[in-house]
Amino acid sequence: MTSAATRAIPPAMSTRLQPARGTRDMIGADARRHVAVGDTARRIAALYGFEEWFTPIFEDTRVFSRGLGETSDVVAKEMYSFPDRGGEMLTLRPENTAGVCRALVSNGLTQSLPQKAFYAGPMFRYERPQKGRYRQFHQIGCEILGAAEPLADAEVIAAGWHIIQALGIADGVVLEINTLGDAESRDAYRAALVAYFTRHAENLSEDSRMRLEKNPLRILDSKDAGDRALLADAPAITAYLTGAAAAHYAAVLGYLRGMDVPLRENPRIVRGLDYYSHTAFEFVTDRLGAQGTVMAGGRYDGLVEEMGGPATPCVGWAAGMERLALLMEAADRTPPAPRPVAVVPMADEAPALVVLQALRAAGIHAEMEYRGNPKRRLERANKRQARAAVLVAGDGSLQVKDLDSGTQVAATLHGLVEMLPTQ
Repeated sequence: MTSAATRAIPPAMSTRLQPARGTRDMIGADARRHVAVGDTARRIAALYGFEEWFTPIFEDTRVFSRGLGETSDVVAKEMYSFPDRGGEMLTLRPENTAGVCRALVSNGLTQSLPQKAFYAGPMFRYERPQKGRYRQFHQIGCEILGAAEPLADAEVIAAGWHIIQALGIADGVVLEINTLGDAESRDAYRAALVAYFTRHAENLSEDSRMRLEKNPLRILDSKDAGDRALLADAPAITAYLTGAAAAHYAAVLGYLRGMDVPLRENPRIVRGLDYYSHTAFEFVTDRLGAQGTVMAGGRYDGLVEEMGGPATPCVGWAAGMERLALLMEAADRTPPAPRPVAVVPMADEAPALVVLQALRAAGIHAEMEYRGNPKRRLERANKRQARAAVLVAGDGSLQVKDLDSGTQVAATLHGLVEMLPTQ
């Protein structure tokens, strides 16, 4: 039976379907880079003690409105939110830190801290698509939940740097770091910023004049040319740090240097929400044009409370997998396509099937063409860039042909695996 929606599509349109705007298919080299980012991050994160968490792709909308702030651009303009059939408001996750904090509370894990969570998966934001930025995009992230010590800040940053190195894209990527101080530091700094920018209010953009009333720290992150001209003389937070906040920041920098993580301090890195504190950082590059941030994070000691849990210090980061993959492509770090071993039946296929499955059982990528005579199957194997062909006679005897050199030798099923090591 054909649905009304299907009947409404004219026949000519059915051949022109494309991915929805802001989404894309990943096939071939794109897919291999994407898999490499996820697998490499997962492997390195495990070395640092992070365990992978899987949270739902959609959550109660309040998870993100609390986590990102009701007035943030993401909540106000970019979230994919919808009522389900029961009338509850749900949202496709625009990021995953809030979901991880919700999971910590929902699963009663605030009684067994610290927790170290790694995640990887799709996120969704309705924004203008551009290179390296999509409406369905993917992120990896590491979060340390329940540790207030500066070593936790340094360790989560070091794990991120280790992942960047392991992907082979560290050249041209720099860690920029700042401190937001504690609550007392931020209150004093906020007052200083309000006083400074009020004196120059006539030169501020309309958005920044609004920020001056609600969240003056956000002005420091403005991209408006007029706003940025004022930043050179704006006060820096370091002059307003309490002794405890200054000591935390100094300890983080010391640990990072001890862990061989190169860095530069950038007093203009800020976070807009009140639950952010102390360390804020970004890994940046000039190899992605205007979209220069590849990994960003910081300490967010108040977010678990927003999710209904107890006061819980946390620190973490997220990185766009698409941007990391673009850097891999630029650095010529795309993983090569696998080169299979081709099994070619010279007569009956039954003996060849035994060889095919024996190779696969030994962990060797092996394939057999579905049809054609031996010559045609060998031609297809060469077209697929197979590294070798195993020619299987009707009596089960074997010949192995190296498709790079052209040499051919006799073999036995028992000795085949040694002749064809896994890649």
